[in-house]
Amino acid sequence: MIKTLVWRPLQRLIDFMSGSATGGLVLMGTAALAMVVANSPLGPAYFDALHVELGPLSVLHWINDGLMAIFFLLVGLEIKREFIDGELASNRLRILPGLAAFGGMAAPALIYLAINWNSGDAAKGWAIPSATDIAFALGVAALLGSRVPASLKAFLAALAIIDDLGAVIIIAVFYTPGLDLLYLGLSAAVVAAMAVANRLGVRSLWPYLTLGVVLWICVHASGVHATLAGVATALCIPLRDGEGRLPSDGDCTHSPLLRLEHALHRLVPITVLPLFGFANAGISFAGLGVDAWLANTTLGVGLGLAVGKLVGVFGTSWLAIRLGWAEMPREASTVQLLGTALLCGIGFTMSLFIGMLAFPTHPELQDEAKLGILAGSVLAGLAGWLVLRSASRRAG
Repeated sequence: MIKTLVWRPLQRLIDFMSGSATGGLVLMGTAALAMVVANSPLGPAYFDALHVELGPLSVLHWINDGLMAIFFLLVGLEIKREFIDGELASNRLRILPGLAAFGGMAAPALIYLAINWNSGDAAKGWAIPSATDIAFALGVAALLGSRVPASLKAFLAALAIIDDLGAVIIIAVFYTPGLDLLYLGLSAAVVAAMAVANRLGVRSLWPYLTLGVVLWICVHASGVHATLAGVATALCIPLRDGEGRLPSDGDCTHSPLLRLEHALHRLVPITVLPLFGFANAGISFAGLGVDAWLANTTLGVGLGLAVGKLVGVFGTSWLAIRLGWAEMPREASTVQLLGTALLCGIGFTMSLFIGMLAFPTHPELQDEAKLGILAGSVLAGLAGWLVLRSASRRAG
């Protein structure tokens, strides 16, 4: 009886906090808290704590390399499910979000490079504004409720999934400084073992998760960023049940992938992402003047997110629809598509993550990138919210 009285409210609290809207707000709150702490008398202790060594890695590295592997595991599960049995399961469904995602990654990168082409190491941050934060973007859309058509929310989710896939490829190809061939070979062997388990019909999650931990160790030692072990593990986990059937009506009872995805959807938004936001969003504004806000890195990231995402996503989508290559999402207007494109400029989590990889030895460039991410994401989020809100009023 007592267990029920305690457990049910706790479960409801977890369900509420892990919802798309609330999860985005929790992440926003922890990021704001990090900036408050970083600029308070606790600032020195905050930064020192992040660099405390725990075994082979610092606290910050355990969060960014270890905990974020769980986030990437969730990303990989979503990518696999959407491509096999979701909004991206056919070429017809992939056309519009696929083209929009490509445009939404290319335009911000070009804007960033146009500003930073002659800025030395700063040019390495070209991929920072290319990513969309799915938790934040869908959170803003969820806050607008029925004002955003379900088809546009599905479009935004599909676009963000493809965007995440692009970010994973970019991290693997462009932000891998060196490779240890022995550990890379061991990583491939572990992935092969998981693939064989899938083919043999293993439906228990523990063999995959155990091998996933081994894979993380090998990938970390290989020189490839360790979080990619999460994606590789996810792609090996079976979606179908023991009889080879796809899950129906969201029933996750017999699908290992859906069971794990549902569990992580409740865990990641209230643990991994807030910790990541708190550890990485802290910026000390002491000594930061107008020059930092107008630095090429700051401008490149901020304009890439606020302007580049709009131009890339909306421009590519509008052109594809006008040329007849794709159809406008059902019950959506051009203005609502414009507002959704603006929301894609919220690039918080993945942009911060890529910023850490782009400038590992340049803390000043990391801070400038954080300023750009903060400014660009806030502008894009507010503009998208206002456009979608006014569009729904006109439609009503």
